[in-house]
Amino acid sequence: MSLSERSKKKVLTIKETVLFAMLGALMFTSKIILEILPNIHLLGMFTMVYTVVFRKKALIPIYVYVFINGVWAGFATWWIPYLYIWTVLWGITMLLPQNLPKKKAHIIYPIVCSLHGLSFGTLYAPAQALLFGLDFKGMLMWIAAGFPWDAVHAAGNLVAGLLVYPLSQVLKKEM
Repeated sequence: MSLSERSKKKVLTIKETVLFAMLGALMFTSKIILEILPNIHLLGMFTMVYTVVFRKKALIPIYVYVFINGVWAGFATWWIPYLYIWTVLWGITMLLPQNLPKKKAHIIYPIVCSLHGLSFGTLYAPAQALLFGLDFKGMLMWIAAGFPWDAVHAAGNLVAGLLVYPLSQVLKKEM
């Protein structure tokens, strides 16, 4: 039985466990390496690649990354939105057709990745509002203040999103 057949089952194989740990660690490592560039990273791209290839099981390397990030930087209030922000992108990617034609995938994947970057502050805002007692107006002001950084995030994600299709094809071949 191939890895792709086993990955459709609910039980994780040893190979999948090791692979998913490595993929989560790859996400974290890429984030650390790119921290020199504000709001530029490969996390959205990796989230989409893993989801295209592994579907539901993509949540495993995504949350390995979230956990490692919390261990590294501390499980503080900044970390709480990470518990759902990456799941939003995973869910949107899950809603896309599994076998998008190549031409459409080259357009749709970068756009979805970019829109997630653009909406990052908006997705983050409800947790900030709850944790820091912001009212709705305060939350909207927080979103507006961070919008320029969300635009940078969107631009970086657009470029990184160009890698979703080719990397997912490579990963599928290896499975």
